[in-house]
Amino acid sequence: MKIGFIGLGNMATAILGGLLAKKIAEPEGIIGYDKLDAAMEKAKANYKITAVTDEKSVAEQADVLFLAVKPNILPVVLPKIGSFLNKETIVISIAAGKTIAFLEEGLGRNDLKIVRCMPNTPALVLEGSTGVCANANVTKEDMDVAMKILGAFGKASVVPEKLMDVVVGISGSSPAYVFMFIEAMADAAVLAGMPRAQAYEFSAQAVLGSAKLLLETGKHPGELKDMVCSPGGTTIEAVKVLEEMGFRAAVIDATLACIEKSKNV
Repeated sequence: MKIGFIGLGNMATAILGGLLAKKIAEPEGIIGYDKLDAAMEKAKANYKITAVTDEKSVAEQADVLFLAVKPNILPVVLPKIGSFLNKETIVISIAAGKTIAFLEEGLGRNDLKIVRCMPNTPALVLEGSTGVCANANVTKEDMDVAMKILGAFGKASVVPEKLMDVVVGISGSSPAYVFMFIEAMADAAVLAGMPRAQAYEFSAQAVLGSAKLLLETGKHPGELKDMVCSPGGTTIEAVKVLEEMGFRAAVIDATLACIEKSKNV
């Protein structure tokens, strides 16, 4: 199986790293193209993949093709490759907000196997969260191949396409919200006298451990919150202030704004 990438930016190289780390592919089985020479040289140096001269070369050779360019670049790329794709090639798009119908129209074909997905930046450390949907041409066997690849850099879950904008809001964009939360906690620690580097370490580890506790125990987040809140204690005092400041409402409103924006990209 030959895996191709059109676009070799951060997300593409995160996927590359996962494929190689999990030994789903070997460097000689991966080809890629990017309009930036520096990106191609970096991918060649770091991952030993084969760089080709244009999008057409990737499309012709790949059994699985990642469209890993920005959403605004897709309308330029899709018409260049549509006629060169084998109908058995699994085409995987990671572009936010671009529907399967958009991809089919841009490629000028409705006989292709199209998988649309939305990964997030924790894929860079193989802890990504990816929503996945596909068109009717994708068989169960094709989907198994796609899910194995997408699972190489974190967790991948199938969702109806109508929920892909929700995936953007709760997963694709949410690392930014989490980083803001970590930074804010660290700022408070610095204000209270802790060195900055140590404050980031404590804050980030608290978020990492809390997320792992929720995922591994399967407990409701409210139950886990209650476990930390002793009667008359320090934690419930902090929770009170967060509630007074509209913490949860702000998170809900921000996520819904992100979802709405994704619908109109």
